[in-house]
Amino acid sequence: MGAQIRVYRQKIGSTKSMRKIFKAMELIAASRIGKARSRVSASLPYANAITRAVTAVASQADVDHPLTTEPAQVRRAAVLVMTSDRGLAGSYSASVLKQAEHLVELLREEGKEVKTYLVGRKAQAYFDFRSREYARVWTGETDSPRFETARELRDVLLEDFDTDFEQGGVDEIHVVYTQFKSMVTQEPTVIRLLPLEVVEDESETPADELLPLYEFEPSPEEVLDALLPRYIDSRLFNCQLQSAASELAARQRAMKAAGDNAGELIKKYTRLLNNARQAEITQELSEIIAGADALNS
Repeated sequence: MGAQIRVYRQKIGSTKSMRKIFKAMELIAASRIGKARSRVSASLPYANAITRAVTAVASQADVDHPLTTEPAQVRRAAVLVMTSDRGLAGSYSASVLKQAEHLVELLREEGKEVKTYLVGRKAQAYFDFRSREYARVWTGETDSPRFETARELRDVLLEDFDTDFEQGGVDEIHVVYTQFKSMVTQEPTVIRLLPLEVVEDESETPADELLPLYEFEPSPEEVLDALLPRYIDSRLFNCQLQSAASELAARQRAMKAAGDNAGELIKKYTRLLNNARQAEITQELSEIIAGADALNS
């Protein structure tokens, strides 16, 4: 009985230590989620403005640009998967990887080869464990992305997009990330980055507002050459920021749930400890009474 009591005490102690860790990680995620949401909101005006500019060039000028023209045949597609570097975030990374697997399966059913790029150690571990190939991986800053990383992603993806198929190039590029909608809802999302599908959001433009007519100098083609890299930068960086906010929100919820479960376990082990202690006391009293009766008889 004494050994059982020691086991319960050890379990209570270890569970209390884990609950402290869960609570600390929950507080850290809660303190960082505000900044992450602010960065997402701050990136939207620039992204919307450059989207309107690219839309104006693409819609008002008859331009045949490689980044906006559908290829005659898509033989190889690139898939950029954005996950987290660390765990303890619930099903955040698993949901993104599941969405990526669905996209890869769909592309292969269409007869396309798939070339994969990874962001986050969770995606890297997932592919390494299954001995799957990937072109390149970026790690170390999924919860606090930098704009320089978005530019590096842009350069690598555009280089492969401009490369011929026979030399390992790709014909289209997809991005799988987590869209941050609220503290409760984060949705795995797939977008086609290239060739561009620039669509003006009507909800951002009042019905009675007339869009201005632009004159492009020196030419629409050169304007697109200057705007499209910045447009891709803004899209990739916004995907990174939304993924970071989603990761922190998922980690906060997961750590709160883990802390609550640890509290329930502590109550359970405490109750079992008290029962074991009471049973030990009862057994000792029974032995004393039985000994006294034996002496009296």
